[in-house]
Amino acid sequence: MAQAQKTHPHPTEINLHQKSRMLEISFDDGAHFEMSCEYLRVHSPSAEVQGHGPGEGILQVDKEDVNIKAIEPVGNYAIQIYFDDDHNTGIYSWETLYKLGANRDSNWQEYLARLKEAGAPHSQLGNK
Repeated sequence: MAQAQKTHPHPTEINLHQKSRMLEISFDDGAHFEMSCEYLRVHSPSAEVQGHGPGEGILQVDKEDVNIKAIEPVGNYAIQIYFDDDHNTGIYSWETLYKLGANRDSNWQEYLARLKEAGAPHSQLGNK
């Protein structure tokens, strides 16, 4: 018997607010997320950020002022984001964007903790 293919939510609307540096995305299951450009940049799914295997991720620092220059569709499954620091190698699938949105608060706290541990400056840590 064939197994049913699991489908993930798809976006119904994607809006970039460059002035506030936020990406707003709504999904067909009713979920709605707002994610900062910094958050998306430091959690880029690219090998440059994530590394080539578990535990190889590279801590991204000094990205507070990063913005998105452009967004392009990648087939029917993802977007490619072009950041103004010239990073553009991450392909953000709908599933990745959904997980980033759903886990934003915990991911962000983990990122700030990693920055603090590394002694990297950030305004939310009070050391910038």
